[in-house]
Amino acid sequence: AIKLVELKEGKGGFELVNFGMAALPPEAIVDGALIDATTVIDTIEDLVKTHQVKATDVATSVSGHSLIIRKITLPVMSQEELEESIQWEAEQYIPFEISDVNLDFQILGPVPGDQTQMEVLLVAAKKELINDYVDVIREAGLSPVIVDVDAFAIENMYEVNYPVVQDEVLALIDIGASVMNINFTKGGVSNFTRDVSFGGNQYNEEIQKKLNLSYQDAEAAKVGQDVEGVNQRDVEKIISGVNDALIGEIQRSIQFFSSSAGDDRINKVVLSGGCSRARGLVQAMQDKLGLPVEVANPFNAIQCDP
Repeated sequence: AIKLVELKEGKGGFELVNFGMAALPPEAIVDGALIDATTVIDTIEDLVKTHQVKATDVATSVSGHSLIIRKITLPVMSQEELEESIQWEAEQYIPFEISDVNLDFQILGPVPGDQTQMEVLLVAAKKELINDYVDVIREAGLSPVIVDVDAFAIENMYEVNYPVVQDEVLALIDIGASVMNINFTKGGVSNFTRDVSFGGNQYNEEIQKKLNLSYQDAEAAKVGQDVEGVNQRDVEKIISGVNDALIGEIQRSIQFFSSSAGDDRINKVVLSGGCSRARGLVQAMQDKLGLPVEVANPFNAIQCDP
């Protein structure tokens, strides 16, 4: 689906002006890559028109294999000095041709215990990926202003809506149709991110295969609708199996994070994305991970017209 959110900043924070959502065919976007640009453009145009959106500036975000996020250590220098040398520094960490990527960085602060070194978050995205997203937004008559990273957009959403607790370690996990974005943060700073090709489509595919259904019927059965000849108990069993596989992916990411995070232990898991609504997922995740799991409300601190 394409989701459109129009926000206005006021004295008391953000206000929701518009919200719209439109389904896409399963093959329109695959693993974050735009396969059917025409359908995506038409869908954006319809959403803007239907919801009478006046704003034209757009923020969007990307993830996937064409994106590299690295936390690196460099000698302390100013923002200006790093801007001049970032191309050279980045070449050592990025497996793509440096001329093929858009680069950005964020200085996070000094390395604990060593004031001569600083931690820098480095992001490189293939120009081809960025251009694809920018082009469909422009073609739809809008102006792309920000292209962010999915994992950081989820972090921004969380920090707008919930207080940041010093030293609290969170696993922010957004589960969409085909990609799961995982971001481990400590006290509001991202420590480790990972994109996993796993999402809602896995549920559909298993239901389709095991119950011999069309994609549309599998989708309907997944969300609990009545489908002729389908017993919901069978569907729940299949969903439970996919839940276990998804939690297994998250467990692997947590183990990887824990092996490099020293004494830091995760305090809680925060879920978002359509797939966070999968039946039984939150409870199964709490049981298997032994951690508190909650589903984020992206409008928790946003003023909304009832």
